[in-house]
Amino acid sequence: MKNIRNFSIIAHIDHGKSTLADRMIQHCGMVTDREFHDQLLDNMDIERERGITIKSQTICLPYTAKNGENYILNLVDTPGHVDFSYEVSRALSSCEGALLLIDAAQGVEAQTLANLYLAMENDLEIIPVINKIDLPSAEPEKVATQIVDDLGLDEDAIQFCSAKTGEGVDKILEAVVTLLPAPEGEVDQPLEALIFDANYDPYRGTIISVRMINGTIRPGDQIIFMSNGAEYKVEEVGLFNLNRESQKALTAGDVGYIIAGIKTVSDTRPGDTITLKGNPCDAPLPGFRDVQQVVFSSIYPITTDEYEDLAAALEKLKLNDAALTFQKDSSAALGFGFRCGFLGLLHLEVVQERLEREFGISLILTVPSVRYDFHLNDGTLLEIDNPAYFPEPTRIDHVEEPFIKATILIPERYMGVVMTLCMERRGENTNYHYPMPGRIEFTCELPLAEVIYDFYDRLKSITQGSIIAALIW
Repeated sequence: MKNIRNFSIIAHIDHGKSTLADRMIQHCGMVTDREFHDQLLDNMDIERERGITIKSQTICLPYTAKNGENYILNLVDTPGHVDFSYEVSRALSSCEGALLLIDAAQGVEAQTLANLYLAMENDLEIIPVINKIDLPSAEPEKVATQIVDDLGLDEDAIQFCSAKTGEGVDKILEAVVTLLPAPEGEVDQPLEALIFDANYDPYRGTIISVRMINGTIRPGDQIIFMSNGAEYKVEEVGLFNLNRESQKALTAGDVGYIIAGIKTVSDTRPGDTITLKGNPCDAPLPGFRDVQQVVFSSIYPITTDEYEDLAAALEKLKLNDAALTFQKDSSAALGFGFRCGFLGLLHLEVVQERLEREFGISLILTVPSVRYDFHLNDGTLLEIDNPAYFPEPTRIDHVEEPFIKATILIPERYMGVVMTLCMERRGENTNYHYPMPGRIEFTCELPLAEVIYDFYDRLKSITQGSIIAALIW
């Protein structure tokens, strides 16, 4: 286990995570020049078309360090957009360390901070990496100062690279080996395997991604899911290379996959613990924090004949996207459908595209909304996210709506226009301070309903793209 390293790449959107992962795969000799293509780990058409990562992907890299020792590096490439932060939190739970990637031209941005906080919550070792040092507008020394002053990270651990040209990638791999800790665990203890992801294969059933905490698992073992008591017989275990590679066993410290002929997609829950039926562990591992949906929309098939197909498609999609929630809904005009919860508007857009492309279903979506709490005169509390179910006004005592706290870091010259925008969106309790010369950190509480549509676009527009960070929770 001392020669295994489990780590993630985390960053703001478009700071070069997938490109760096590509260079690492090439450096470790996992792919020939002829077989190589950009975004190797992104296997969805939507990801390649948009140039974004939607789903975390794992790969096992063999690496020979300068000291001559052979290492296994389990790399998890994560999304950068705020809507997919749940994917990042699940990926980080399977790691001991993380590479925090920062653009040398843009510096520290919103998801840089948010993902750093996620990694710290998981007690991970952080290696800051300044990427895109080959750009004419790059200011690596200035960004290094930001990392030390704003993020409080160790200056000596900072790595410099260009994921596009491959410069500095060998030093990053050495830093992973020398600075990140090896996994801990006991091979001879009862099996404890943490489910951190899953994919549905129409021929093999559910393919479970696991991080082995303790014990060993082999084909033929009888396993049990601790959350629901479901039992299965293991058919295959293995590691994630560019393609799945079966192994005789997975042991403590490994990150790999399990195939057990699981056809009931709802049995596999990210955060669940797998153990052996004959020699179970004492208690399940601590799971994931519940994901918070903030945008709600109803999805209906264009033809009522496709309702059953839509239900099956949502079940399968939920396995690949655990942040999606849905329940049955109906409309006098549109017929039967599903009321779905999303992490944001991009998440909604991606789910719609995946349903249409992967399952061939034509859809109608209602206008996105947020959830309101209605306190009625008789003391009843109603949680409503659909305007069709609003109660009679005479029955309402008071209504509560979700608020967010926005922390916006901007150049000081944009203070006036940003404050005006927040006031237009019913902002309250505004305050600000100067973390460093020339910058203002502006904090404001805003109704979520005022943020989910075009708040980010307006913010970027009025600051002429100079917004440094907008962290919202």
